[in-house]
Amino acid sequence: MWADTLFIVVISICTALFGEGLTWLLVYRTEKYQKLKAEVERQCKRLEKKKEVHGDTTDRQQKRKIEREEERLKNSNRDLSLVKMKSMFAIGFAFTALLSMFNSIFDGRVVAKLPFIPISWLQGLSHRNLLGDDYTDCSFIFLYILCTMSIRQNIQKLLGFAPSRAANKHSTNLFGPQPQQLSGYK
Repeated sequence: MWADTLFIVVISICTALFGEGLTWLLVYRTEKYQKLKAEVERQCKRLEKKKEVHGDTTDRQQKRKIEREEERLKNSNRDLSLVKMKSMFAIGFAFTALLSMFNSIFDGRVVAKLPFIPISWLQGLSHRNLLGDDYTDCSFIFLYILCTMSIRQNIQKLLGFAPSRAANKHSTNLFGPQPQQLSGYK
């Protein structure tokens, strides 16, 4: 079981490196991406400066200017996401092929023992294709997803492909604004 667990971690590292390499090849090295990224960084800095200077002002004109800057930043972030989209399709296709191959290799094998019992709606994934009722047994797919999610972000930071903190602070995600955007800026 330990060998399988370590092998899955190595697979996660390799697929994360492969994904970042493919993304670099298709996106990160392009001139369009680099211009958009620089534009987002510049807009973030400009917006932060305006918010520091005008903070909690009651001046409507300043608030409108800040709102326009936020709208421009939002549009630039959207454009940046669209540029990244083509690599996401290529990575998704490659990962689906790799995932189905490795899933068939580890089908029905317990690859790890969880120190907890997952919540009910995750048990289908964590105990997928495993025999028995011990929900602390972990399937390949669950461990692979957990490893890939954590390892890929760290590899992006290590290689310098992760968005800056300022850009991350002002970006919106699929589910709406991030918590710090709701509570105000500090």
